[in-house]
Amino acid sequence: MRALILTAAVVLLAACKPAPTDTAAPVAATPAPATAPASPEAPAPEPGTAATPAPAATESVPAAPASDEGSAQVNQSIEEVLGDPAIYEPAIRAFQKAVAAHDAAAVARMVDYPFSVTVDGKPTKIKDAAAFVAAYDKIVTPAIAKVVSEQKYTELAVSGKGVMFGNGEAWINGICKDNECKAVDVRVVAIQSTEAAAH
Repeated sequence: MRALILTAAVVLLAACKPAPTDTAAPVAATPAPATAPASPEAPAPEPGTAATPAPAATESVPAAPASDEGSAQVNQSIEEVLGDPAIYEPAIRAFQKAVAAHDAAAVARMVDYPFSVTVDGKPTKIKDAAAFVAAYDKIVTPAIAKVVSEQKYTELAVSGKGVMFGNGEAWINGICKDNECKAVDVRVVAIQSTEAAAH
């Protein structure tokens, strides 16, 4: 009887030992299936992820033009009449900054030569930057400097003659660098007093 009980106990123990192995096997196998579906599902979230930034970008992009709507309109006019506003706008702002700082050399570098201007009431041809700097205070008078410095970008006038400051105290336009005018230098093409014309 004891032999039978012992034999039964051994059989039961032998039957119980493989059980942990069987349990371990599914545990080891479980991560593999869990990882496998993750990769097929990964592409699916990608479109969703890509779509998520798009609305965010759409919301932020209008914000800038909305706050600077006038500038956008001026740039649209420049594009329609003169060319790429990405070339014109930096030149316009640099010109204003140089005039406001009374930086004669910087302004002189932006001028298209030979430059026709009235100095001391006489029509004068300025041949180069050095001559422009020498006559700077007679060309860019305090009245003209005030107009250029205080000109709002949103209120610039655009025509086939270029971009006009004030009532015509200064003009900026593109100068063609080749026959087909594919390459353009944006230059100051006129600086003049409009006081006489106003009276």
